Amino acid sequence: ARWIQEETTARLTRFRDHVTRAEVFLTDVAAGKTGANDKRCRIEARPAGRQPVTVTADADKVADAFTGAVDKLVRALDTDLGRAKDKNARETIRTQEE
Repeated sequence: ARWIQEETTARLTRFRDHVTRAEVFLTDVAAGKTGANDKRCRIEARPAGRQPVTVTADADKVADAFTGAVDKLVRALDTDLGRAKDKNARETIRTQEE
């Protein structure tokens, strides 16, 4: 739980002025049975003044499902918040990552 909290905070750092809360939900889809892609991670982020952004990822391991979901969330927030800024003719939050 600590790793997920720290990783979520680190990955969403550049959105800290825009996201008020992020919730991570982990589930075992196969209810204890082993199988392909039986771990699911759903992350819901709440940007201030906007609709919540939710993403889901499935994988064989919880860590892989989380990593996939947080990657999707970063892209979704970048798109959602980038559109909001562009629509209002303000500066975008997108930054070039090195």
